[in-house]
Amino acid sequence: MRGAGFVDPRPIQADTIPAALEGADVLGLAQTGTGKTAAFALPLLDQLLDTNDPGPRALVLAPTRELATQIDAEIRLLAKFTPLKTALVFGGVSMRAQISALRRRPDVVVACPGRLLDLMRQGFAKLGAIETLVLDEADHMFDMGFLPDIRRILAALPRERQNLLFSASMPREIRHLADEVLYEPHIVELANADPAETIEHALYPVPETEKRALLEHFLASSECTSAIVFTRTKARARRLAEQLGRAGHRAVGLQGNMSQGQRDRAMRQFREKRCDVLVATDIAARGIDVSGVSHVINYDVPNTPEAYTHRIGRTGRAELEGIACTFVTRENWEWVRATERLIGQPIPRREVKGFTEPEVAAEKRPTRARTTRGRSSRSNTRQRPQSNRRRGGARSRSSSTTR
Repeated sequence: MRGAGFVDPRPIQADTIPAALEGADVLGLAQTGTGKTAAFALPLLDQLLDTNDPGPRALVLAPTRELATQIDAEIRLLAKFTPLKTALVFGGVSMRAQISALRRRPDVVVACPGRLLDLMRQGFAKLGAIETLVLDEADHMFDMGFLPDIRRILAALPRERQNLLFSASMPREIRHLADEVLYEPHIVELANADPAETIEHALYPVPETEKRALLEHFLASSECTSAIVFTRTKARARRLAEQLGRAGHRAVGLQGNMSQGQRDRAMRQFREKRCDVLVATDIAARGIDVSGVSHVINYDVPNTPEAYTHRIGRTGRAELEGIACTFVTRENWEWVRATERLIGQPIPRREVKGFTEPEVAAEKRPTRARTTRGRSSRSNTRQRPQSNRRRGGARSRSSSTTR
């Protein structure tokens, strides 16, 4: 564990791992960057080591290729000194290597729903022995339209299994899915609407025409060692990355029109510090987990208030400190008020001399906080009957249809 960088468990891990080890279903709600992957991977691996039945025995579903790749890498790191094997399944690349990996009967399959369904239809992905199902970033999977695919996959799984569902937020639709999948779950909710305390975040009023100059100002700061810049559209991300490159920055774009090979190269350059600036859209950036990102800059505000916490959570990860700057124009104040209502606190307003638009800066009335600033944890520890448990992987009753 120390070799993987772990010393003390983080709150989501301390609150969910014991219940998962007992075989309980778990619903874990926490911000991005708080250690959710290890929270489900460690008990999953512990259970798999109890027997050596042919796999796959665990299935992890994730919404994006980038997140699936990161989960697979972390599971392999945690399982380094065990005989357990994983297979990674996602679209946009040839099926050949994935089919070969599945034929080797891996213990764990980490997959995106669309490609997994394709392999199931062709008879290459056999899920009849699955003991544990993990749904990671469940809210994002709903946003991306995966709910019908998830229900088809659920229908192919054994009814008796353990279910672990992790999410940064819990909109009504995902709550319905949780009710369908989970049986008397252990629930842990760690202030999921609020930005992490390690993130210093603020709004910067600016005219639309001055955004580029203000961005250059932040990128030139000695504090800015690496940055993710969020834009609203794919074309804007591509264009801004090109403009920053011409201005002398080591910048790369990441957006949905890129091929999988191009996306992999872009992420590799950013992770290996060969690029300092990643310009991305929300969809392309979901699941990005890169250590040491000093700044997140919202060049355009997110489409929804819920996306704010997800975006700025790309910095301040693993208990490191980070800075998040959001550029707001006069058209964005309804979004600001809605976001402040969601997170239950006003977002600080700051000004950079020479860039502030007076009419925008004058809008400084913060929204009344909806909740206290306290970081509370809410756990539901209703336990299933003892007869439903067995050491190293008790299965729970679960149905793939609405109760």
